[in-house]
Amino acid sequence: MEVSDIMTTIRQRKGIKVTEVAEDHLSQKKNVKSDGRVPSGGKLWKRFSLIVGGIVAVSLGLLTSLYVATLHENDLWFSNIKEVEREISFRTECGLYYSYYKQMLQAPSIRQGLHDLVHDNKTESLRTINILERMNVYQEVFLSILYKILPIQRYLEPVYFYIYTLFGLQALYVIALYITSWLLSGTWLSGLLAAFWYIINRIDTTRVEFTIPLRENWALPFFAVQIAAITHLLRPHLQPLHERLTLLVVFLSTFLFSLTWQFNQFMMLIQALVLFILDSLDMLPTAKVMMLYIIQVTGLLLVCILQFFNSMILGSLVISFNVSVLLARTIQRNLKTGGLLNRLGKLFLHVLLVLCLTLLVNNFIKKILNLESDEHIFKFLKAKFGFGSTRDFDANLYLCEEAFGLLPLNTFSRLSDTFLFYAYIFVLFPIMITAAVVAFQNLSGSANVQPIDKMEKCTVALKPGAAYNLIHTVLFGCLALSTMRMKYLWTSHMCVFASFGLCSTEVWGFILKSVHLNTPQRICVIKYLVPIATLLYLSHKFWPGMMDELSELREFYDPDTVELMNWIKSNTPKTAAFAGSMQLLAGVKLCTGRILTNHPHYEDKSLRERTKQVYQIYAKRSPEEVYQTLRSFGTDYVILEDSICYERRHSRGCRLRDLLDIANGHIMDGVGDNEPNLKPSAYPRFCEEIKKNLPAYTLYFTRVFQNKTFHVYKLTKHK
Repeated sequence: MEVSDIMTTIRQRKGIKVTEVAEDHLSQKKNVKSDGRVPSGGKLWKRFSLIVGGIVAVSLGLLTSLYVATLHENDLWFSNIKEVEREISFRTECGLYYSYYKQMLQAPSIRQGLHDLVHDNKTESLRTINILERMNVYQEVFLSILYKILPIQRYLEPVYFYIYTLFGLQALYVIALYITSWLLSGTWLSGLLAAFWYIINRIDTTRVEFTIPLRENWALPFFAVQIAAITHLLRPHLQPLHERLTLLVVFLSTFLFSLTWQFNQFMMLIQALVLFILDSLDMLPTAKVMMLYIIQVTGLLLVCILQFFNSMILGSLVISFNVSVLLARTIQRNLKTGGLLNRLGKLFLHVLLVLCLTLLVNNFIKKILNLESDEHIFKFLKAKFGFGSTRDFDANLYLCEEAFGLLPLNTFSRLSDTFLFYAYIFVLFPIMITAAVVAFQNLSGSANVQPIDKMEKCTVALKPGAAYNLIHTVLFGCLALSTMRMKYLWTSHMCVFASFGLCSTEVWGFILKSVHLNTPQRICVIKYLVPIATLLYLSHKFWPGMMDELSELREFYDPDTVELMNWIKSNTPKTAAFAGSMQLLAGVKLCTGRILTNHPHYEDKSLRERTKQVYQIYAKRSPEEVYQTLRSFGTDYVILEDSICYERRHSRGCRLRDLLDIANGHIMDGVGDNEPNLKPSAYPRFCEEIKKNLPAYTLYFTRVFQNKTFHVYKLTKHK
């Protein structure tokens, strides 16, 4: 097995960087003969280890896929429930995405299906939009085409082909995490521990079994593959063919990740910052960093072309940042020369130049494209990090959602219960200390050692792969701490990072050396004993619970929503347009195929404005005003939900009706403080008052359906 991607102490020759010396130490292994050839026994053992490790990786991936598929089946009794119940189980935006898969399958031909997506007039009433431009649904298009051309229709229902594909991607995800940890530590035992941690921390590492069509469940496996490929790419002395193949894997995984998730640009930006930090500190090979910048830009631009020149991608910060870095490196060619103060000065100017260029390029692109689609994100970030309060409806809608809040503290309790968080911190701190020392050495020039006749003192080294994964886990950890929805990017990598450290020769050598107990024998024993003991303990503790979980049988039960969907299909025209909450309307489109006024894909400014207007059904507005607003969007029916009108899930100030009151300048309901300048409304709350069947309301709205949860009103046709 190869040694890990971390720290070592070694003498250096003049002109060689610390990160390079760590790799060169490989040639000093004791299983190498004096003529440079590896003994045949060592080759056989290496091949045997590679085969066994590969078999374990694939087996764990397949078992994980089977595990989450079984949990999904047991939780919903998916194989036994009706088709409408299966579709309702795809909640909120999941249902919207799946509806395009269903739409493509129902199309008379692939060509007609694609035409209907490009010229869609059912997702937003009175509008024709390009779904392939607006949303990341190429995966649904690809799967639908694949299902049509493969001879599997007689054996596999379309919904199973869809969900099994997503569960299959979990196998790819686990294998990628396994390989990354293996590459870093040099032993597949590390990959085994990473995969096991991922599985037993399932609550915090994935949510695929209950939000199957969510974009992140498509994207994150490809992101994990990309990280594994980058980790391999950063190994020095790769053969040209291996380097080209690795670059191809990086490009394909970057492209697929970007194609399948609308938040790709923000993840790519953080990754670009990782590369920028490490390159500035001279901890990565500059040539490879430049190639990775170019791959990011090329992948995003290709996605932009496939999405009919989506303006959000062109105006993204990551495109502007990467272009600015490449320009700045062209201007500042001698960035990595000189002493400590000289280097710090150059580094400060470099950062300032890149920052200014990024802002200039980004503002220039946005003005040319008249881009405003992502402004809600920056309003949200401004309010979230305390740069003034806001009454903006869209920003407050995000701020009040738990998924966009801070990472709850109980997350760390669960991660600590599996020892993952403890191991992560145990590994993180020594590597961070090492990284700080290496950065100082590189900036001060102390990494360049004197000639052999003037041997200097030993220096600490950090391999490029470990350096990349360190900054990656730190930055994505900060993202997860600030936004709970993004924790899945961090917790899965936490499994990789913690397992790599526990199986690393150099990590244990660093720790034992600090307490004056360092010997090769102790390191060899500890680096295998600790992970094996950890695996045995975790298996003993969590295996019975996993088996109990697999034996728990539940059943999907939502009779009110099923009744609503069946009524809509049976009692309304196929061309009828429905208004209501974003989450419910996604299900209406999937289950009934009716036209929507609004939907959960919130990345378009005009849609956000329309959603706010539709949501006036839960505000304090007159019936005439609500009617005129809904009719302006071509609405035929409006669905009111008691769970929103009388919401108790959120506290006062974060209920949907409160957000609407604040945005409209009205005092909120209930006891408590109100923001200054809010005034009482001249009208009662619409969703409450309409149920009284007063003449002022029946003039415009006629109730046509009602159950314990939903109230459907038909809008009268006034001349």
